[in-house]
Amino acid sequence: MLRSLNSGIIALQQFQERMDVIGNNIANVNTTGFKSARVDFADTFSQTLGNQGNSLMQIGTGVTTSAIRNRFTQGAIAQTGSLTDLAISGQGFFVVRNSATGAEYLTRDGAFQLDANGYLITAGGLRLQGYADAALSTIGDLRIDNTGAPGNSTAAVASFTIDSNGLIRVRLADGTEFIRGQVLLQNVQNPHALAKEGQNLYSNIAAAGPLARPQPPGTSGVGTVVSGALELSNVDLAQEFSTLITTQRAFQAGARVVTTSDEILAEVVNLKR
Repeated sequence: MLRSLNSGIIALQQFQERMDVIGNNIANVNTTGFKSARVDFADTFSQTLGNQGNSLMQIGTGVTTSAIRNRFTQGAIAQTGSLTDLAISGQGFFVVRNSATGAEYLTRDGAFQLDANGYLITAGGLRLQGYADAALSTIGDLRIDNTGAPGNSTAAVASFTIDSNGLIRVRLADGTEFIRGQVLLQNVQNPHALAKEGQNLYSNIAAAGPLARPQPPGTSGVGTVVSGALELSNVDLAQEFSTLITTQRAFQAGARVVTTSDEILAEVVNLKR
C-alpha cells in the first residue's frame, strides 16, 4: 500500500475528531460556565529510508491527536439579578456534592437555587459546599435558614445576601442579622486533568492536583464571587468558525490524497493487464 494512502486515511480520522470538538464548542456557546476545547496534533513515527551523508532520509506516516485540551479562560460575566446565581471572577471552581452518594464535583456553573429545605443546589440537585456554620469552621452543605442565629431566634428567613468573599448573610423576619456560612472555592494545579461528566460538572479531582482544601474567595489564588450573575461560555465563535473552515479544507485535502493514491494503485494494477 502507498504510504500516502495510509497517511491520508489517518488524516481524515484526526480532522474528523477536530470537527467533532468544534461542533461541541459551537453547540455550547450559550452553556453557562462552559469551557471550550481545542485539538492538538503531532506527527507519527517516521520511516527511515537511509542516510545520505549527514542527513537522514525519512518519510512520515501521518498525524495523530496528541491532546484535546479545555481552555479555562475567563468567560464574560452577565448580571441576572437572581440572589442564588453566582459567578466566579478569577480562578477556582465551586464544589458541589451528591448528598446520596457523597461524590464531589467541581463546576463553574453558578446557576444555583434553593430547594424545599433551604439548601443551595444545582439544577441536578447537587448541594453547594462551603462553611456550613456561623463559626465558619465546618465544611458541608450550604443552607439558608435560621440555624446559628443570635439568641437562637426561630424567626423565618426574610432575605439573604452573598458578598464577593462568599459570606452568606441572613436577615430574619424579626430583624436579626447574622453570617450563616461562606461559599468556598477549590483551585487545582492541572485543570486539564479534570474529566467532564456532563451537567457542567468535572470529576477526577484528585488527578488534577487540588490545592489544599477549598478556600474563601479572594484568598490563596482563587477568584472572587459575583452574586446575582453568571459566567457565560468562553466559546469564541469567530475563532471557532475560522478553525472550522481550515479544518474543512484540510479534510478535503486529505480526501484528495486518498483518491489520488487510489488512482495510482489502480494504474499499477492495470499494468498487469
